[in-house]
Amino acid sequence: MFPISLGTFILCYVSIVFVIAFFGIIGFDTGLRQLYIKGLLKVFEYGRVKIQRAALQRKVSHQEDDEDSGVEHDGNSNDGHQIIHRETLVLAPGIQQNRSLANINGESSDPKRPGKLKYCSFSIQAPKELNFSLLHSLDFVKAGVEAIIQDEVTQRFDAEELQSWNLLTRTNQNYEFISVRLTLIWVLGFLLRYIILFPFRVMLTATGGLTYFYYEAIIKYHDVENRPKGGICVANHTSPIDVVMLHCDNVYSLVGQRHGGFLGVLQTALIRASSHLWFERSELKDRKIVADRMKEHVADEHKPPILIFPEGTCINNTSVMQFKKGSFDIGAKIWPVAIKYDPRFGDAFWNSSRDNYLQYLSHMLSSWATVVDIWYLPPMEREDGESAVDFANRVKSEIARKGGLVDLVWDGQLKRMHAKEEWKAQQQELFASRFKTD
Repeated sequence: MFPISLGTFILCYVSIVFVIAFFGIIGFDTGLRQLYIKGLLKVFEYGRVKIQRAALQRKVSHQEDDEDSGVEHDGNSNDGHQIIHRETLVLAPGIQQNRSLANINGESSDPKRPGKLKYCSFSIQAPKELNFSLLHSLDFVKAGVEAIIQDEVTQRFDAEELQSWNLLTRTNQNYEFISVRLTLIWVLGFLLRYIILFPFRVMLTATGGLTYFYYEAIIKYHDVENRPKGGICVANHTSPIDVVMLHCDNVYSLVGQRHGGFLGVLQTALIRASSHLWFERSELKDRKIVADRMKEHVADEHKPPILIFPEGTCINNTSVMQFKKGSFDIGAKIWPVAIKYDPRFGDAFWNSSRDNYLQYLSHMLSSWATVVDIWYLPPMEREDGESAVDFANRVKSEIARKGGLVDLVWDGQLKRMHAKEEWKAQQQELFASRFKTD
């Protein structure tokens, strides 16, 4: 045995960091990242099987105990991710009532639960006589209770729920003792992430932020023939590192919300290097200046495309929320891009209301990996007679479809502000329409 001094170990460690950084700069791929990801997937699958087997044993044991005590089961199961079962969404921001009016008519929109709803005894058609009953309000009472328990908006501002535990203690699935072998794997994974990967990534970041992201992020670009060329590039927004992921394959000018703290320092450095534009969404004067600058930018064919995230806030990568119409009202060609992170290797969502940017970076640096798929969609242009809002919704739907995301009509700013008064008025009109007479 030859003892290795601490100095020798540090020297070898630093040498490996610089060698890997050099490979990243010249674009040489050793294939180690792919092997690392495949190994992680096998470990996750092993853990999933062990956890499911333990859960099944507990379920059988509980059923046997219930049978001994005379308790009957209705046979319905819950997948653990959907707390409540909805027939429809009544309280929508717009009356898109191809899906919600079915419930008002007393019919279930769920094919698994056909037939009339037992509590509905009214029709959407105006009655001949004004006949109010408490039954008429049950739709809204039910929707209100559902929203209190689990609505489809605020859950988009929390970490995405996983089907199985990925051996990270900060996920929605907390640590639970299953077996000694699985616990040992979790401990080894903890040591790997915090003793080896975390300092390794910090050193790579110190040698160059772009080098770190190029090497550490495993990015797969799809349909590169649709890579943006001029105009405006719009994408769904999960994290500030969306910008880095897209910049690894193309050059963009950035337009976005002005931030403070460490991220604000980065924005100041970026604007000194290129023609980026930061503004305050709450300032009407700032928005007008941005619109004029964007028109000037897209008119110059020699300038790179503008990259903007129309949602205006970070969403947890399970859905796409309302697009602001500003960038769609300029008249430029729109290049849609869909971004989808793999949550099994780490949660890329930045919950800015809970963590500052440095805390978020520490979570990313100590995760298993950053794995992301990026799809370039064909360019889209505004059709004759199409409003900016309709155009924005059409682009949003294409991004959601390509990325396998849920297409929501809600405004992402709801996590910071109250619902608009006109949305409340629409629901009041919908309810009042049931009692109008001819």
